[in-house]
Amino acid sequence: MKNQTHAMAFGLGAVLLWSTVATAFKLSLQELSPVQLLFIACTASVLVLAIVLLVQGRMRSVLTLSRGQYLQSLGMGLVNPCLYYFLLFGAFDRLPAQEAQPINYTWALVLAYLSVPFLGQRLRPSDIVAGLICYSGVVVIATRGAVLSLTFSDPVGVALALGSTLVWASYWIIATRDSRDPVVGLFLNFLCGLPFIALACGLTDGFEFHALQGVAGALYVGVFEMGIAFVLWSYAMKRAENTSRVSNLIFISPFLSLVFIYFILGEVILISTYTGLALIVAGLWWQQRGAKIPLTAQAAHE
Repeated sequence: MKNQTHAMAFGLGAVLLWSTVATAFKLSLQELSPVQLLFIACTASVLVLAIVLLVQGRMRSVLTLSRGQYLQSLGMGLVNPCLYYFLLFGAFDRLPAQEAQPINYTWALVLAYLSVPFLGQRLRPSDIVAGLICYSGVVVIATRGAVLSLTFSDPVGVALALGSTLVWASYWIIATRDSRDPVVGLFLNFLCGLPFIALACGLTDGFEFHALQGVAGALYVGVFEMGIAFVLWSYAMKRAENTSRVSNLIFISPFLSLVFIYFILGEVILISTYTGLALIVAGLWWQQRGAKIPLTAQAAHE
């Protein structure tokens, strides 16, 4: 049943959770390696999504898919969570949260560009203008305001953050052809990706988790960012009478995230971060006006 009030409430809940995860990433990465964080978070997410499906009485649908859909789950699981979160956590491991988080938000622009060759959509003039605005914001953030020098604070970290946007946008291009229920699909993707993450963790940093803060942060990421936030956003989209009003809530997240980064992590927010983030959000807003793939695709992201 459509109910815009309920949709906005679910949407705000998801946005609030997404706004906290950059802080949770950094707190966890103080004690864990990126692959250890990914292993704990993915395990927690699989359990949470399984509980959601059991409570809703939809676990049977997990067992009634076609062979092709199970193979699809395996392929998509290698993209998300495996590759995407490995790049994202690697970026947060190297960059301050106030730098990694805004750069990650440019994924929606990458989605528009990839839609041209892969979905046959046309590149609009607004997409080009938005790209110039957004990536000028990335340069401002990555150089910490020293734009003319083009000296990046951490070139590898910036590359990982930009790479994560490419992978995430590619994931949603693939997802446009996914006929599975969104929660069922995400559960299977994470379930199929988990053994590969466990193997990578076992072969590299191992499974010794001694720091409570790191484990608690990783569990928070898995339960809320990878699990509950996705479910809330899915409900918001289903209940919405006007999906654009709900999807516009996502623009609150990067600014609210800076509040948590400042007060919990204690990062001094640079003027360059505010300036760059404003440019990125302005570019995304410009691009999203009349976009064929709107931010409603932000069905599972911080």
